[in-house]
Amino acid sequence: MPGLTIGDTVPNFEVETTKGRFKIHDFIGENYVILFSHPGDFTPVCTTELCKMAAYSEEFHKRGAKLLGLSCDDVHSHIEWIKDIEAYTPGSKVTYPIIADPNREIIKQLNMVDPDENDSNGKPLPSRALHIVGPDKRVKLSFLYPASTGRNIDEVVRVLDSLQKAAKYKVATPVNWKPGDPVVISPNVSNDEARDMFPQGYTTADLPSKKHYLRFTNVE
Repeated sequence: MPGLTIGDTVPNFEVETTKGRFKIHDFIGENYVILFSHPGDFTPVCTTELCKMAAYSEEFHKRGAKLLGLSCDDVHSHIEWIKDIEAYTPGSKVTYPIIADPNREIIKQLNMVDPDENDSNGKPLPSRALHIVGPDKRVKLSFLYPASTGRNIDEVVRVLDSLQKAAKYKVATPVNWKPGDPVVISPNVSNDEARDMFPQGYTTADLPSKKHYLRFTNVE
């Protein structure tokens, strides 16, 4: 099947995890889910990433988002690996489930295969992929990194904030936006609608084209 991308519905796999067996849609429920894959257990970059996910778990929880990891080793291996992860980041616990995918079937359908990486048996390995899935079970955003480059978890939090802001208001977030910064009003919102929707007011950039499309406002 074609690789999973933005706008696609996540397949409702039944998965085996460190927290038991469940269907992905049941796990998502009415939440956002950060679904992230790793090339393998007991590997250096992956270990640092799962440590940071554990350290940031409360930040995701405050935003109504759940974490769901994936690695191609089996559940027993994951459980042993978690001991290292928690030891490396004292005070942080891996409370989120990690999917086991020893047959590499799930990573293929979730578009998480690294075409340049195979294990010692020639089987494909996951890329360092991350999907943010909405309560409607659809992919809202995807990151795809090679195995050699670790993710920036601050950026995952930032884009989750952006997605949730855009879902709540008819706005988008401009370059380098961070929470508290002004947002831009969507072009399909007329000025009359904007005055009603944003009683706090908005400013319009004065551009050479004299087109009033770059409108900034602040939302909570």
